[in-house]
Amino acid sequence: MKWPRNITAARESQLSLREKVKILPLGSSPRFIAGVDASSFNHKIIAVASLYSYPGIESLEDAHAIGKALFPYIPGFLSFREGPAILNAAKRMNSHPDVILVDGQGIAHPRGFGIASHIGVLLDVPAIGCAKSRLIGEYLEPGQERGEFSHITHAGQIVGAVLRTREGVKPLFVSPGHLITLEESLEIVIKCANRYRIPEPLRRADRISRILKLCLVSGRRIER
Repeated sequence: MKWPRNITAARESQLSLREKVKILPLGSSPRFIAGVDASSFNHKIIAVASLYSYPGIESLEDAHAIGKALFPYIPGFLSFREGPAILNAAKRMNSHPDVILVDGQGIAHPRGFGIASHIGVLLDVPAIGCAKSRLIGEYLEPGQERGEFSHITHAGQIVGAVLRTREGVKPLFVSPGHLITLEESLEIVIKCANRYRIPEPLRRADRISRILKLCLVSGRRIER
């Protein structure tokens, strides 16, 4: 697909594609979960997809892609900066994920179409937004125990939840992106965050993207 290069075209693209978003229950229990994340360096985007078994949460496969940053960093338009490389990384995996975890927002977005929704729609795969901070909405601070959450509301609608994945640490902002419900999203995120605040597939994707970034900084060759 041709990715927009300016905010006006990007906004129109979001408004058009959000009509394809479906918040529906999963048809069956997932067996494979992928986490996708990206780093940037010198006008390049380094994207990584990390595949895990579910519910066993065992690392199975990693794939990466490096592309040009053709869109500036603007809150609410992250998918136009990182999306092309993330899609390429996801497509390079040998196994097909049943659900994708995305470091960003799903429908908890000003136009109801964050990067998780964008990736989910384009890949036609259930996708969950799992962000470290809020983009929109109001919420009450959840309890301090692992698994406690409170809803995020925006314009009178529940668009996500604030989830405590570890006792006494900052919560995560979870919202369904596509083809999955909020309840299922929360269940998957908490099961994948079995040791740390961040779900394991996202932690690994983030870590590998940073390692690859260091390789680029040092001028080392990166094998595909």
